Amino acid sequence: MRFRHPDGSIVHLAYCTNVHPAEDLDGVLAQLRTHCAPVRRRLGVDRLGIGLWLAAGAARVLDGDGRALHTLRTALHRHHLEVVTLNGFPYQGFGAGEVKYRVYQPDWADPRRLAHTLALARILAALMPQDVTDGSISTLPLAWRTAHDAPRAARARAALTELAGRLEDMAEATGRSLRIAVEPEPGCVVETCADAIGPLSAIGHDRIGVCVDTCHLATSFENPATALGALADAGIAVVKSQLSAALHAEHPDRPEVRRALAAFAEPRFLHQTRTRTAAGLHGTDDLPHALHGDTLPRSGPWRAHFHVPLHAAPAPPLTSTLDVLRQTLQVLVGGAHPVTTHLEVETYTWQALPPRLRPDSPAALADGIAAELALARDLLLDLGLKELP
Repeated sequence: MRFRHPDGSIVHLAYCTNVHPAEDLDGVLAQLRTHCAPVRRRLGVDRLGIGLWLAAGAARVLDGDGRALHTLRTALHRHHLEVVTLNGFPYQGFGAGEVKYRVYQPDWADPRRLAHTLALARILAALMPQDVTDGSISTLPLAWRTAHDAPRAARARAALTELAGRLEDMAEATGRSLRIAVEPEPGCVVETCADAIGPLSAIGHDRIGVCVDTCHLATSFENPATALGALADAGIAVVKSQLSAALHAEHPDRPEVRRALAAFAEPRFLHQTRTRTAAGLHGTDDLPHALHGDTLPRSGPWRAHFHVPLHAAPAPPLTSTLDVLRQTLQVLVGGAHPVTTHLEVETYTWQALPPRLRPDSPAALADGIAAELALARDLLLDLGLKELP
């Protein structure tokens, strides 16, 4: 979906296909047919943007086999889908029964991460529509915090610096201008937008910027205007934003609230949980740790890194951080010029929701994703953008 900003810029809205994890090309082609095309039809749009997630195995095939890449490009055209952004964060196994900490491997100190991201860049350059020159790839925030000492930090910095140079060469050769978006996430070396400033300033290249995920932003209790203002002051570009909402519990000391939260404690994904007190930000690595431990203060609201559907906040006594998303969009695209032109709805946790809230069929999942995109579309229209055919 494309929108025209009042300044004339084209803003792209997509949804991320990591909600339909597939490890090989056949799986990717199936998800286009079974999921993405029905979402487009429900929205009634001529073309739908998707933020492709390609597992390492699928990426290797597409990068090394021109016929495979042609097959994917043809399928996108057939289903009226377009790709200007990729989600390069998970490397593989995102559909496993337990993902948890594995999603942060390999990190940017591991040569596999650079090789994978370069493969994604070459694929994206080949998949982008003819009338689009700017593409983006979001990636993990360097590493999970506990495995990142000074030597590994130096290797990560060197890898991203090499990547920036390779993207410059690619732009000259292909006319495709691609940028990498480091995605702050709770528990990682780059947990917040503020944490991104030091490492990215050390790299000092405009091919490497930030992906602002509004669930992560909210979970860390960052103020959108303050966080994005600090990035702008530091000269760090917001390459992409993932539109998502976190789980919010206003009164975690109450038994009924804790029972409601417990329904979202599940074995597949990590749900980092945070609260802010006068002494600062406190957190645990996962929601069960918060519920069953005594390290997280219960005096203030809790927020958990659980991407809840944008259009359907949890029932009371819980809610979502949709207001943070709205505030972030105001800063990103509500001004005289857009801060970023790549927006991606990323609710990958549909099948991790409490059983009564999960879609029970592909049709129900398509209904939910279409409803999320419709809400995002309405928010953009309210900010003065115009939807394009």
